[in-house]
Amino acid sequence: MKPSAPTLGDLGFEAVVLSGNTPSGEIEALFREDRGLRAVVVEVRGNLILLTRDQLDHQMTGRLGYGRALSARMTAEALVPCTTFSLPPSLDLRAAAAALLDRTEESRYQDVLVVPASGTPRVVPVSQVLEGLSDVFRHAALHDPLTGLANRLGLEESGQALLAGSGSARTAALYVDLDDFKVVNNTFGHRAGDSVLTAFAARLQACTRPADRVARLGGDEFAVLLADVDETGARALAERILRVLDEPFVHDGHVLQVSATLGLAMAGDVAAGDSGAGDSGARSSGEGQVGAGGDPGAQLEDLLRQADAAMLQAKHEGRRRLGRIDPSRPESRFARQALIRRRLPHALGSAAFGLHYQPLMDISTGECRAVEALLRWHDPELGAVSPTEFIHVAEHTGMIHAVGQWVIDQACAQARLWADAGTPRAISVNISPLQLAAGNLATVIHGSLQRHGVPPSLLNVELTESAAIVDLSSAAAQLRTLIRAGIGVALDDYGTAYSSLSLLRELPLTGLKLDKSFIDTIDTDPTSAALVASVMASARALGLRTTAEGVERETQLAVLRGLGCDTAQGYLIARPLPPAELDMLSRRRVP
Repeated sequence: MKPSAPTLGDLGFEAVVLSGNTPSGEIEALFREDRGLRAVVVEVRGNLILLTRDQLDHQMTGRLGYGRALSARMTAEALVPCTTFSLPPSLDLRAAAAALLDRTEESRYQDVLVVPASGTPRVVPVSQVLEGLSDVFRHAALHDPLTGLANRLGLEESGQALLAGSGSARTAALYVDLDDFKVVNNTFGHRAGDSVLTAFAARLQACTRPADRVARLGGDEFAVLLADVDETGARALAERILRVLDEPFVHDGHVLQVSATLGLAMAGDVAAGDSGAGDSGARSSGEGQVGAGGDPGAQLEDLLRQADAAMLQAKHEGRRRLGRIDPSRPESRFARQALIRRRLPHALGSAAFGLHYQPLMDISTGECRAVEALLRWHDPELGAVSPTEFIHVAEHTGMIHAVGQWVIDQACAQARLWADAGTPRAISVNISPLQLAAGNLATVIHGSLQRHGVPPSLLNVELTESAAIVDLSSAAAQLRTLIRAGIGVALDDYGTAYSSLSLLRELPLTGLKLDKSFIDTIDTDPTSAALVASVMASARALGLRTTAEGVERETQLAVLRGLGCDTAQGYLIARPLPPAELDMLSRRRVP
């Protein structure tokens, strides 16, 4: 599966070993007879010393050019330099390159003597080390370090070459996603998860032919490009992949049963019409056609997206099966979700992401000295993408960690700008339980605060409930660290999803945000008002500040004021706005 990393002993050539009493004339004869011979090795009292062609010529010629006749009777021992540079054959090329750079400038590019514990010494030219190192870096750039399969970039490179070939019209793509794989990581640990991924990659590759391309796209997602195949053949291979998962994986004595869901797309699917670009008219009718002179990169993108959409549809229909989308039918929501999955990594490296800020009003004073940061995404292909569409995708693919870190850093940068302008505002950022599960949330937050010189009091975190908290003790320890540092911690959307009174008892918190569903009828339904009153009382007993979300009417605000709610947030106060518009709104409100 994974190729072994090249070492210094894999390079160069076996050396000619001479004794120290070999006459200089014999050594010169060796170099004359073999013009490609770069060096020989001389053994002097048990030590091996490298003698290169250049060193021999320098010694034999002498300073004034009359040394050859005088040196004719010299032996190899007298010709070799005082020291030689040797390295062990087991050294990897990165370490070898570092050792070469530590040499003096005049000797840095001289050949290297490689001496094994047993066997013939080798002579390695420095150029081979550098060329080999270049190959190592190229391989690392195109392959997944865990499984040794091609990564997304490697698949793009080899897949485009496949699509550009004469057999591109008979190309198929399989998108493979392991079902509920995060349960393995959460239950048995990431080492078990890595073991399953590595073993599955080997099984997956064993199902394919040499001409096919197999890649790990990230997390628990894999792709297979099938060359010169019809739909019957592609379906047969997909069934083989499903069958190899009937055999459980074993790690550290644990038997792990894992299934997969697959999506299939044929080259003809994306040639049949609109390939699901997300915005109508984004491509002309001639683009995206495999084998029709189109761009192989766009063709591959379309093919993988179609297979991804088919996989998502199969997940929706019950998992552990092969999905197939009829290209003649209108684009489904799964096609958009597949495009979201593929476009999300690009958003971080561009200006597609942005933060809007919604004020939080202190009900007793009417002041708005705090805001909530809300992530917005406008994609060139997808248009505006709602957080309800992409957050769960980010959590499923593992992108939530990079996205969450970006939000924290941008919020800290904005807090610094407002503080410098004399209008400091505390900013709340939403945190996924998956960010807590990574175990480094406090480190990430403290790093951003220090980088931007922001006091902890200007940052709050709100724990969202898009996923259940698996390890409550670890989560509690991280939140406790944040609170001790002066950072507020609130439980968001209370009353929905996984929230309960037990979470208020088990998690260290400073605040509680009531979901909009509680507030909608608080001014028209006595039962809703009674429920909110009981939640407020529980929060006060625990020393938590309360915030009501979704406040849209003055009558709602009046009820909340009567119940002793601390903070209100909603369209009655202000909509989420970009920083410049929020600043203008604040200036207009100043009497």
